[in-house]
Amino acid sequence: MIFKALRLNIDVRDSIFNELYPLHIQKLAQRHWTPVAVAKMAAQYLAEEPYKKVLDIGAGAGKFCLVGASCTDGIFYGVEQREALTKLSTDIAERHRIENVEFIHANIDQIDFSDYDAFYFYNSFYENIDTSCPIDELIPAHKDLFYSYTDYVKSQLEQTPVGTRVVTYWSGEDEIPGSFHLDATAYHGLLNFWRKS
Repeated sequence: MIFKALRLNIDVRDSIFNELYPLHIQKLAQRHWTPVAVAKMAAQYLAEEPYKKVLDIGAGAGKFCLVGASCTDGIFYGVEQREALTKLSTDIAERHRIENVEFIHANIDQIDFSDYDAFYFYNSFYENIDTSCPIDELIPAHKDLFYSYTDYVKSQLEQTPVGTRVVTYWSGEDEIPGSFHLDATAYHGLLNFWRKS
C-alpha cells in the first residue's frame, strides 16, 4: 500500500513508511533517514526524465531510493558502507517489487560518479564528526574521514558534465564545487537543488 500510494502521488506519513523497518532502524529515522516529503521533492528534481540514474551518497536504510524509485521513472542506486543496511534495503525492494532500485555495499571512494546522472547527499559523512547518535558501533568514526570523503565527492562532482543535478539536505555544502549553481531551495534552506553550469 505504501509504494502504491507513492506511485499515485498520495502523501505517505513517515511514521507509516518507517514501519517497514525493524524497531532499532525506526528509532534512527528522525536523525538519519530522509523524510518522505523531502525524498519525493528531491527525487522529482533529480529524475526529471525517465531512466535518469540517481546515486544516493550514503544510502543508510535506503529510504530515499525506495521513495524515489516509487514516485519517479528514474533508476536509483544507493551506496552504503554497512552491509546489513544494504541487505535490509534490498530485501524491502524485492518484497515490494520495486525494480528500478539497486543497493551497493561499498564505500563512497570506491564509486565512479561517471556511471550516474544525478546525485543526492544527506550529509552522510557528518557521523564522523557528531557521534551523539551513532547508527551502530561497527564503523569507527573519525573526523579525518569526514574531510577525505567530502573531498572525494567534490572531486568527482567536478568531473561531471554540464547540467548535472545534485540535491543536498542538511549539508554544509563543502562537497559542492563552484561550478554548480543553486537552482532552488526548500525547507528553510535545508534542502538545496544544484545544477552544474
